Amino acid sequence: MTAVLPHVDPHLLERHDLTVDDLTGLPEDLRYELIDGRLVLTPHARPSHQMISKNVGFAIDQRCPEEFVLNIEQAILIAPRVELVPDAVILSEAAPDTSPVPAADVLLVVEVISKSSQSIDRKYKLDRYAEAGIPFYWLIDPLADRVTFTQFSLHVEGFYAEVLHTDRRATVHEPWEITLDLPAWTRKRDRMRSAGTGAAPVG
Repeated sequence: MTAVLPHVDPHLLERHDLTVDDLTGLPEDLRYELIDGRLVLTPHARPSHQMISKNVGFAIDQRCPEEFVLNIEQAILIAPRVELVPDAVILSEAAPDTSPVPAADVLLVVEVISKSSQSIDRKYKLDRYAEAGIPFYWLIDPLADRVTFTQFSLHVEGFYAEVLHTDRRATVHEPWEITLDLPAWTRKRDRMRSAGTGAAPVG
């Protein structure tokens, strides 16, 4: 993250009243989110996090209808002072070719939890995505003993209702049939962790 700091006006990092329009001049490769008017720089994810994000995206894309597009780390305009970047996004093929994309064009957002984003992903983003009217929210937790998947669907009253929480292989049918092999991701994650520490994988 320190490598990108010279490209950011330090005064931007001190402000709490920024809008999405204030950030149009930032470098395109800068990783950030706008959270209630605050510019928050985000570090690059760990390999195990990226592995799970890639596998989620692959599972979604296998049967993705032609009228939708799967994007990775696509910025979404939630509100004038809120721009969020999920790990994976399904959006309408007809969405404008701009960044951030309007929330109205988003069908599903997927967040893979990291140590630095736990509270934001579980509560703040859950609420913001619901307020923006995004129909589906998926939360993948690779920090648990076993990788878990929580599926939320937007209730008619405007909040997310939990549909499923599991650490087993799961097939969901919204927004279309998608199979998530959580046990395989857990085994892969554990092998990656063991390779980095020299410890033997569990199980």
